[in-house]
Amino acid sequence: MTETRTENLPLTDGRELRVTAAEPDGAARGGLVLLHEARGVTDTVRLLAGSLAAEGWLVVAPHLYPDADELAAQDVAGQLSQLPVESVLADIDVACVWLAERGITPDRTGVIGFDLGGAAALIVATRRAIGAAVSVSGRGIITPLSNGMPSLVEVAHELSCPWLGLYGERDEHVTAEEVDKLRDAAASAPVATDVVRVAQANHRFDTDPKASAEAWQRTLNWFDSHLR
Repeated sequence: MTETRTENLPLTDGRELRVTAAEPDGAARGGLVLLHEARGVTDTVRLLAGSLAAEGWLVVAPHLYPDADELAAQDVAGQLSQLPVESVLADIDVACVWLAERGITPDRTGVIGFDLGGAAALIVATRRAIGAAVSVSGRGIITPLSNGMPSLVEVAHELSCPWLGLYGERDEHVTAEEVDKLRDAAASAPVATDVVRVAQANHRFDTDPKASAEAWQRTLNWFDSHLR
């Protein structure tokens, strides 16, 4: 796994955006914006960033809000419920500029997210010019995750880049019926889409090594095919 680092990027309004980044050893094949789960940029997210960098991708993960271990008494669910889509998009824009400054063009930029980040990845793929997107266990399919975000079925038809959705057959937070509705909505978009329910996988894809390996390989293949 490639090592990660965390830095603060200055914003035009005087604030700073914290990001975690990982760089490949050689020339980058492209760039990936990694969107974290509801608990923030955890050790698991850092591990994923390093693993993607080891595959040749330049990775940047914006901290969409303080990580769970920094929230103290704050409720993560409460923090999530108030997360506006405009704030998410603004932070992702900064991450894309970070990639652009390192020579990564929009057609070679992908977005990948898990859980909260999976929902955000789909929304980004309807609002921004990027090369491809992958959502893993993205929630909020029928009922929006926050007051400031749309449901995924509401916007899936607006996808403007190739999008892959990965869900576990044993996902305790997302039903098969919801996944079917999302698949139908995405199929009406004018781009390549695929929605897969992986056998034996749960919400976190951490109970079955075979399922985890399948999801990982599908993700790599999607970006390999569409970020050129």
